[in-house]
Amino acid sequence: MVHLYRGAIEFQKQNGFNEWKEFDRDLVSLEIKQKRQWKIVIDGEIACIFCVAYSDPLLWRELDDSNSIYLHRIATNQKYKGKGFTGVIIEWARKQWPDARYIRMDTWAENRALTAYYLKYGFSIAGYCQLDKEAKDLPLHYSSLKLVLLQMEV
Repeated sequence: MVHLYRGAIEFQKQNGFNEWKEFDRDLVSLEIKQKRQWKIVIDGEIACIFCVAYSDPLLWRELDDSNSIYLHRIATNQKYKGKGFTGVIIEWARKQWPDARYIRMDTWAENRALTAYYLKYGFSIAGYCQLDKEAKDLPLHYSSLKLVLLQMEV
């Protein structure tokens, strides 16, 4: 799975986007053990991966809601770009957690194109979050970022 994150980082670099930092393998392994890492497989090949969280107080702070589902780090195998996996993931999340109040996610505030992409899927902007690199318990890939917080009602 880590190779897909590396591929996404390379895509971000090549296209002049903000880049994820290298992901901690221990963090990804823990998410797999906790059954929070998911994948979409096509013909035996991993086409897309993403992570789910059931709470996100580091980013959502006072808006954090345990009755929401949080999607993180959607990374698509470049071979499968443009296949609409965001819509697939949203519908899957709605079925998995029909009693959730919101599906939530975040992205870089500066990436207006990606924000617009998520808005087309029905997300709305819930707010913004500025992260300090000194923030306690903050994964490295979030260090010193300004994020836009997005949500949609289930």
